[in-house]
Amino acid sequence: MDQIWGIPGGEDLHESTEANGGASAPNPLVQLDPGLFIWTILTFLILFYVLAKFAWKPLLTALESRENTIKSALEDAEKAKTELERLNAESEEIMAKARSEAQTIRVEAKSAAEKIKADVMVQAGEDAKKIRDDAQKQINVEKDKAIHEIRQEVVSLTMMVAEKVIRKNLSKEDNQSLIEDSIQHLKGYDA
Repeated sequence: MDQIWGIPGGEDLHESTEANGGASAPNPLVQLDPGLFIWTILTFLILFYVLAKFAWKPLLTALESRENTIKSALEDAEKAKTELERLNAESEEIMAKARSEAQTIRVEAKSAAEKIKADVMVQAGEDAKKIRDDAQKQINVEKDKAIHEIRQEVVSLTMMVAEKVIRKNLSKEDNQSLIEDSIQHLKGYDA
């Protein structure tokens, strides 16, 4: 097989690798060098001090602020949830009360309608009785008036008959005929 890529430390090393001692030289990053060790520790401590002095407190403050904001949001959410549950219970109570009041109003309206109906029926009965009584009184007045007129007519006819009898002395048959005529005349007024 042909190798396209070379393996580090293999036969085909780059020129710069061969110039620095080849593949057998150790890696400088892995080598323990006391000067490099001290500088690395010193750089780390300076960086740690700078971060602690300028970045650590603002980071802690920002984290604490974020934690407080989250706690506050959670408390607000819990309060909102509690308030929503209270409002739901209150609205259910109001709805139940409204239903009860509506039922009460419906029952009261029905009983009021029944009472009005009964009052109207009683009033109509009283009005009908009054009209009937007034009509009966009117009938009696008219009847009395008619009887009075008939009596007046009878008296008038009797006077007329008596006058005719006195003027003319008639036979028994003529008297009978005259009486029957008068009675017939009275029957016409009898209604």
